[in-house]
Amino acid sequence: MEPTTAVTKQQPEGIRGLMSNEAVKAKFQEILGKNANAFISSVTTIATTTKLTECEPKSILGAAIAAASLNLNVTPSLGFAAIVPYGKSAQFQIMSKGLIQLALRSGQYRTINVTEIYDGELQNENRLTGEFNFNGKRKSDTIVGYAAYFELLNGFAKSLYMTVDQIKAHGKRYSKTFDYAGSSWKSNFEGMARKTVLKLLLARYGILSIEMQSAITQDQAEMSVKDDLELSQITYIDNDESHDDSTSIAVVVDPTVTATRRTQIVSEPQQGTPIETDRKSGKNIKPQAVSANREWKKDPDAPILVQD
Repeated sequence: MEPTTAVTKQQPEGIRGLMSNEAVKAKFQEILGKNANAFISSVTTIATTTKLTECEPKSILGAAIAAASLNLNVTPSLGFAAIVPYGKSAQFQIMSKGLIQLALRSGQYRTINVTEIYDGELQNENRLTGEFNFNGKRKSDTIVGYAAYFELLNGFAKSLYMTVDQIKAHGKRYSKTFDYAGSSWKSNFEGMARKTVLKLLLARYGILSIEMQSAITQDQAEMSVKDDLELSQITYIDNDESHDDSTSIAVVVDPTVTATRRTQIVSEPQQGTPIETDRKSGKNIKPQAVSANREWKKDPDAPILVQD
């Protein structure tokens, strides 16, 4: 008799059969408790009524487990997280509301927000402090950019503004799906723009809880699932620049999950800052303030900082 804690190779075909597997249902019950059935139902509905029908079922399962582990609903209308198709694979994507939810759970943020900026509202920028003045009079209903802001309980505050052109350039560089007709960038540009600005701000300057680190690490990735339903490997199929096989090192966020990255981080909940590890010596680098001019070696969305 096969153990109930594993998904057997003789599982029913398709995502509907996979999600009805007793071991899979038990996994979501373990993660979500009484909310498991509703979550499974929403995943099944999304996966059988969208282009996810063309994706490998286990890649959908991996994305669903990632979302469930962060306790983020994947129903599109809620805007917390999404499971999106990329070829034959499914990706987990966190959205702006999901990032805000994780930030609030940390108990470290007094205020956090992201909003659209209309033509005429941006008056000036203080390049030294990084502060923006958006008190100008709106000239039209044209959205020219998006701004994100947070303030911590200790008084530290930071904001980030990106023009629409800057956001599009970022998406085009770091997402192969940017030009796809059915991609989120085309169907929900506002949602992706909000998510991009807020994610960059938090990754660069925010306090990153374990949940937040996991979310940013897993965003836009395909998660491989082992037979015991643990996530095993993170693959950034949407972005070649997200990894370099010649310098791959595991990211220590969840000891059961590895990802191809350029450096290693170890979470430090007390300070909420990733500890950098020198690639040559293997020694930890003391956490320090992140400069806006600091060099990034990969997609700056990731909370992993590399300095030669």
